[in-house]
Amino acid sequence: MTRKAFEEEQILNLLIGLTNKISPKFERCTGISSTRLSILQILCECNEINQSQLQKHVNIDSAAITRHLKQLEADGMVTRHKNPNDNRETFVRLSEEGHHRIEGYKSEKRNFIQQILEGFSEDETQVLTDFLKRMQNNI
Repeated sequence: MTRKAFEEEQILNLLIGLTNKISPKFERCTGISSTRLSILQILCECNEINQSQLQKHVNIDSAAITRHLKQLEADGMVTRHKNPNDNRETFVRLSEEGHHRIEGYKSEKRNFIQQILEGFSEDETQVLTDFLKRMQNNI
C-alpha cells in the first residue's frame, strides 16, 4: 500500500469513527438526538408545517419522521393534527412545552460544538468546514 493510499484510508477510518462516536455523544450531552433537535428547530422557525415537508427538510424517510414525531408528541414537545379537508395530510407544530425546552437544547448543542472544536483556531475551523463541505459535495 502506498503512503497516499494509507493516508486516504486513514481519513476514511477517522471519519467513520467520528460518525460512530458523535451521535451517541451528542445525545448524551444534549439529552436529545440530533434528528429530533433538527425537527424541533425547524418547527420553532415556522408556526406549522406539513409532515411531508418536514420530512424533506430533515432528509429522512416517512417511517422515520413518523417515529420521531410520535415520540416527540408522547414527550409533549409537538402536536399533530389532520387537515380537515384532506385526511391524508398531517400538520405539525411545536407545543408550549416544546417552545420552553428548545432553548435549553440549543444551549446544550452550542456547548457540544464548543467541546468538539476545543483547541481549534478560527482559521482551522474554517479550513475544516471547507474540507468537509467539499467531501460532502463529492459524495
